[in-house]
Amino acid sequence: MRITQKIKRYSFLILLILLVVTAFPVIHLLKTKWGETNNHRVLPTRHVDDASALNLTSVDTIIAVPKDSSAIENQLRHILHYANTKGLKISLAGARHSMGGHTMYPDGIVINMLPYNHMQLDTINNTLTIGSGALWTDAIHYLDRYGKSIAVMQAFSSFSIGGSLSVNGHGWQKNSPPLASSVLSFTLMNAQGQVLHCSREQNTELFHHVLGGYGLFGIILDIKLKVVNNQSLKYHYVNLAPENYTKYYKKYILDNPKVDLVFGRLRVSKKHFLAEATLNYFEQAEEPPIQLFRQEKKIEETKRLIFRGSVNSEYGKRLRWDLETSSAIPARHLTFTRNEIMDSQVSLIENKDTTSTDLLHEYFIPERNFMNFIQDIKPILSKSKLDLLNITIRAVNRDHDAYLNYAREDVFGFVLLFNQKKTARQEADMYSLTNLLVDIAIKNGGTYYLPYRLHIAKDKMRKAYPQADSFFKTKTKYDPSELFNNKFYRHYK
Repeated sequence: MRITQKIKRYSFLILLILLVVTAFPVIHLLKTKWGETNNHRVLPTRHVDDASALNLTSVDTIIAVPKDSSAIENQLRHILHYANTKGLKISLAGARHSMGGHTMYPDGIVINMLPYNHMQLDTINNTLTIGSGALWTDAIHYLDRYGKSIAVMQAFSSFSIGGSLSVNGHGWQKNSPPLASSVLSFTLMNAQGQVLHCSREQNTELFHHVLGGYGLFGIILDIKLKVVNNQSLKYHYVNLAPENYTKYYKKYILDNPKVDLVFGRLRVSKKHFLAEATLNYFEQAEEPPIQLFRQEKKIEETKRLIFRGSVNSEYGKRLRWDLETSSAIPARHLTFTRNEIMDSQVSLIENKDTTSTDLLHEYFIPERNFMNFIQDIKPILSKSKLDLLNITIRAVNRDHDAYLNYAREDVFGFVLLFNQKKTARQEADMYSLTNLLVDIAIKNGGTYYLPYRLHIAKDKMRKAYPQADSFFKTKTKYDPSELFNNKFYRHYK
């Protein structure tokens, strides 16, 4: 009898422990959900902003282009004439995910390119001709019908193709330079209203300056991109110490010809801060993919809440790391299509707190200084008052195409995501932190990425980009009146 009572008592205690253990994460996620305002921000008339939500700017006009190729050329020429007559500057906008005013100029004209999103696939030559306003997700869905996939693309598919070319985004495809490497050619309307065909053989100087040229040389219209097969990929991951990252990268990635997509992560919780890492990769597989209902809204919202629950919460950061590393174990060896993996929306990490914003940094570091960079930034980030949410690592091969290139040798890109309150104090903190991190990147033979907040002075920018003066000189060669303009150009020129 006593034994039975003990069994019941222990069973009750075990059940109680299980309830407590599972209740804490659920309560934390519910608390995260309840704390969100979810108020849709409405901008004042004739004002624009970007993904930073810190660049509200009054403009003269916002004009959406037509879908038709002949109509767009006529309209754009009228806009150029109007701008020249009125002495106005022109900025180009897509999905507006840059964060430093790259898509706006005070009291200028903003051309919204998103409607220009036509697509045509050449299945013989494996090339996609696409309008610069199309989103990557649209291209993925279109190519999916033909069993094809984008060759090089960023981690999120919510950006516009023209915008990605203008910042020369990089992907997470193995042994790949930035996006410019997958561009065969494009057409460009210059400041005089002429439509030029640009490639590595024709209008070569413009080709290299427009890719990663931040919309300063003209309006990108039609782009011809390389495409590849949409194959089945099997997921793998490895837990490791950061000091072993480059060694394991060679072993599991470079020496494995089947690997296609790959990224790494660093742990950002105070416990084991930057002391643990994961290497996540997808390799080619013969078996068909397993459908995991990735598109279901409930699953997407749970993932988003797990991510948002890490904001200003040590518990939330530990929970997210534990869930992501533990969930990776049962996900091992599952197969997905390449397109399924690449069609990931930025809404998966969407910030619905209107009092704060999420800001990106990115630093490109040579392999020889990989651990030096981590060791140098660790005390800086530990002392910072900004909330670090994530660090992703992606290898980027040397860029031979963009003139204003950030990968002048093979590098590892460290992508840092911060949550910042919309206050003067936190803006000042971010300014100081950014300068410290850029100094560390330069010290380690690296560079920083230019699509983000304009917190770096001209002279320091030129330490990271010694070709900047030549780049800006070429801009005025093709656009002497500086018709195409934005806050980025004003700041660094």
